Amino acid sequence: MSEATRTTADARGDVVVLLIGMRVNRFWAVHQWAPVMLAMFRMLAELKKDPGRGLLSRVMLTASPRTYYVVQYWESKEKLYAYASAPDAFHHRVWARLNRMEREGKVRGHVGIWHETYVVPEGSYEAVYGDMPAFGLAAAHGQVPLERRGRYAKDRFSYRSAP
Repeated sequence: MSEATRTTADARGDVVVLLIGMRVNRFWAVHQWAPVMLAMFRMLAELKKDPGRGLLSRVMLTASPRTYYVVQYWESKEKLYAYASAPDAFHHRVWARLNRMEREGKVRGHVGIWHETYVVPEGSYEAVYGDMPAFGLAAAHGQVPLERRGRYAKDRFSYRSAP
């Protein structure tokens, strides 16, 4: 039997994490929530085709049969803001349409949308992966053997990249 392989994320500096998702409030209102889900997929495809926009990695998850979300790792908050407000980005068109529908009273609570953004300073995150391919933070920033950052969580938390 081989020995377990433990790695950690090779992140340096601040880490930008965006959690973004949707909740199906009324399953029967497919015409309301399906476009939201499809728009989420389309935005991810757009970002994958243009790495310069700053999305490093993403993990799609479900919290329940009603709630779907994406954990996204970004190069910087500036690149995240730039994508969110870029007139040529699909997000801009979707957001404008949603705002218009809300003003016109056409959004009836059939689907919920949400996001949370975190800028995590270096020294305030740590990660361990056992027998895992690059995932999450490690998929965004690369992974290194655990020993490079310290065997214990307290050591990894105290790690600082060179200036």
